[in-house]
Amino acid sequence: MSDTIPERTSGMLPQDAGVQRPVLRRHVFYVPGYDPEGRTRYRMLFVRELTLHAKRFGEPKRRPGRAVMGADGLSQRWTVAAEPEVGGAETSYDVLLWDDLVLKDFARWRIVSVVLLLIGSLQAIVSGMMVKFYRLNWKYGNVILYPLGLILLLTLVSGLIAHQIHAHLGDGFGHSAHWPAWVTVPLGVAAGIVWIKSLDILLDRAFFWQLLNDWVFNWQHGQGWRRDYETRVDAFADLVVERLAAFRAEGTEIDEVLILGHSTGALTAVEVAARVLAVDPEIGTGTTAFSLLTLGSGLPIVALQSGARRVHSDIASLVVSDRIVWVDYYAPQDWMNFPDFDPVERLPLDLGGRAPRNPLVRSAKFREIIDPETYIKVRWRPFRMHFQFLFANDRRGEYDFFAMALGPQRLRDRVTGPRIVISPADKP
Repeated sequence: MSDTIPERTSGMLPQDAGVQRPVLRRHVFYVPGYDPEGRTRYRMLFVRELTLHAKRFGEPKRRPGRAVMGADGLSQRWTVAAEPEVGGAETSYDVLLWDDLVLKDFARWRIVSVVLLLIGSLQAIVSGMMVKFYRLNWKYGNVILYPLGLILLLTLVSGLIAHQIHAHLGDGFGHSAHWPAWVTVPLGVAAGIVWIKSLDILLDRAFFWQLLNDWVFNWQHGQGWRRDYETRVDAFADLVVERLAAFRAEGTEIDEVLILGHSTGALTAVEVAARVLAVDPEIGTGTTAFSLLTLGSGLPIVALQSGARRVHSDIASLVVSDRIVWVDYYAPQDWMNFPDFDPVERLPLDLGGRAPRNPLVRSAKFREIIDPETYIKVRWRPFRMHFQFLFANDRRGEYDFFAMALGPQRLRDRVTGPRIVISPADKP
């Protein structure tokens, strides 16, 4: 699939009166995807890629401040100082953590995870949901079925190993050891299990358990069975509201509040933003822009399930709101997102007769922002391509993670209008 898919929006975005002014202060709330290493991976990734970004584009090196864990254990926070030379905003950056829930999934008995995978996959196939996934992105369909296919293959090979041991050691074969079946059958089964266990390192490197547990989580979430996750989303929304209330109490003016989610975390960001809107009547009504940025989203995996009623309600509230701007970036080259997915067209949303305003759906155009040599190396590496959304560009382009997270333009202005030019008089 190429980058020629047309870019469009479901409706009209909010319009501002007056001339654009640079963002001087921004607060970013970043939601990682389904990742057991959330509290270590994203700080290192941010620092490394920000350094590369500055080096590649000849910008001053911006050093993030020390990372601090929130007292509630729900966030990891650091700041990035303003950079007047390029108009970079003073940015507070909070990573909203839910890796403890992911680790809990990884800690359950693996046979339980496998059984859940089989049940969830069977339900998706019988209901026709898997066909929908394939129609939206056949690559993602393959990613979803990969754990199931590998389970079936491992089971088949283990069965063959068990059969060979029973055949060569049991009764009824001239060259056998004539051991009784009550010995050879358990021995064959044990050999098959040991063989699978010996592949643990290879399975981890092939992201087998990561993708298996991710699919099971999304299936459970879509069925409404993840109370622990729902509680965490509510806690994230409370954290955002409390942080904004503290800024207001201090008299600190924030030009933009940006909720940012990648991969599975894109849906989490959607849910958090919807709940913040529901409980904070001030957000998005004054000089502080309220923005939602979703990257490489897997939202349809949950939202297409019939039990995802609260997800539908959250999405609908964002679609019709004039207090928030939601921009969704996809990439056709990314195996683990759904290019050009418009929730207004694809989901049974109740908009109450109101016109849709969000989301603005855009292509990240990876072919234009990745050097051709690099592109050739990474195009068949699904996880590497999926994380390109968080990497420094090789070339300038509309899509630029650090320009959106740290730059001088609000999200809406960057994706709908001309690039802002910082004059000396505008510099803070």
